[in-house]
Amino acid sequence: MSLHFETIIKEHGGLLSRVASTYEANLSVRQELYQEICIAVWQSLKSFKHQSSIKTYILRVAHNRCITHVNKEANSFKSHTENDALEQADKTLINHNGDIKSLETDLMQSQQLEQMLSFIRELKLPARQVITLSLEGLAYDEIADITGLSKTNIGVMITRIRQQIKEQLADA
Repeated sequence: MSLHFETIIKEHGGLLSRVASTYEANLSVRQELYQEICIAVWQSLKSFKHQSSIKTYILRVAHNRCITHVNKEANSFKSHTENDALEQADKTLINHNGDIKSLETDLMQSQQLEQMLSFIRELKLPARQVITLSLEGLAYDEIADITGLSKTNIGVMITRIRQQIKEQLADA
C-alpha cells in the first residue's frame, strides 16, 4: 500500500499542490494543506473501488479536504497574501543573478499567476472546484464525477469563469 501511495504522490503530487494553491494563498498554510491532502489520500486509498481513474479519485479526496479547510478558515479568517508576494519576489530576485529582462518577464508572469489565483480563490466553492479541475486538464465527465454537477452546467461555468479571468487580467 505505501509503495502504491508513494507512486501516486510522485505522479500526482504537483497536481495536488496546485489544487491546494487555489484554496490557500498563505505559503505555510498551503504547505500544511498539501500535507493534509496527502494524508487524506493515503487514508482513503483502501476505499478506492476503481470506478474512476486514480487521478479523478484523488482529486475528489483533495477537493473534499480543501472544502473542509475553507470552512474551517472561514471561521477564523486570516490573510497573508502580501507576505507571500514578498517571499515570491525575493525568491525570483535570488534566482536571476542580474538578468533584468528575464527577471521582468518572470515577475510579470508571477504577478499574472497570482492575480489569477487570487481571482480563483474568491470564487464560490463549486466554481472554484470546476475551474481548478479544468485547468488541470480534466474532461467534463471527470469533473462531473468529482463535483456532482452536470456536464452542461460545468461547460457553462468554465466558459463564464474563463471570460471573467480574461477580463480581470486585461484590467490589471
